[in-house]
Amino acid sequence: MMGLKDTVDWARNEWGIFRKGGEMGWRQRGRWLQQWVPFGTRTVGWSFVSLGIGPLTKGAASTWAAKKWSQSSAKGLRIYIEASGGENVPDGGFVYASNHESLIDILVLGAALPGDFKWAAKRSVMNIPFLGWHLRLAGHVPVDRNKGKSAALAVMEAFESVLRDDKPLLVFPEGTRTEDGKLREFKNGAFQAAVLTGKPVVPVALNGTFTLMSRDEVDTGGSKSREDRLVTVQIGKPLYPSAELEDEEAVADLLRRTRAAVVDMLAEVRPAEAVAVSAQAL
Repeated sequence: MMGLKDTVDWARNEWGIFRKGGEMGWRQRGRWLQQWVPFGTRTVGWSFVSLGIGPLTKGAASTWAAKKWSQSSAKGLRIYIEASGGENVPDGGFVYASNHESLIDILVLGAALPGDFKWAAKRSVMNIPFLGWHLRLAGHVPVDRNKGKSAALAVMEAFESVLRDDKPLLVFPEGTRTEDGKLREFKNGAFQAAVLTGKPVVPVALNGTFTLMSRDEVDTGGSKSREDRLVTVQIGKPLYPSAELEDEEAVADLLRRTRAAVVDMLAEVRPAEAVAVSAQAL
């Protein structure tokens, strides 16, 4: 369980407020308090619902609480969400593969994506009081980055377990948030799990959260314009592993097709040069 020091270290690494420090003016400090104090209160409140009732309902209350937390948090931060493509979501187990723009992505996707999906979250997030406790109880998957082969194998087994239980799995295949707003290279993990279990990957294009709160920003800005605070979530058609290829080739093929689908969806709402790192750079 994460202690106070570990919690502060996590926040220092993840939140721009600790990098900007003295650069913040009083107006920005006030806005930070106005946005994140209520957010923290909602997080604690819905976590109590999840922790208190979830075990009595085989996790159903935890799933419901997570959806309500996401929706109420987005509303509280004045984030307007437009989601499309819900008709593309298949039944059973599959992988949601989304680009990763901002710290607020998970609450946006939690509000927009249908179903009881399990999130592949960094283990450090799992250890945050209240939020992390809920994530563990609800069956989300802790991921250790750069922890060696044994940790990678454990993550892969967890991914496969979710998919074989016919649950959706949400991953950010870039592995971390973008620093410049462009889509980065995808990592193999979730695509290997999809190939080994024969489950499809559903590409998801998230647009707008980087503008609202990029990696070094401390809040979601002061604009009240709906246009400035609009986030879109587009769900693509499911992509199935090729049965004609050997596993290693099938993983590479599925990854390539998924990334291309996300690029194409983002290109519908952004200038082409702002969508992705060039293929040559990968």
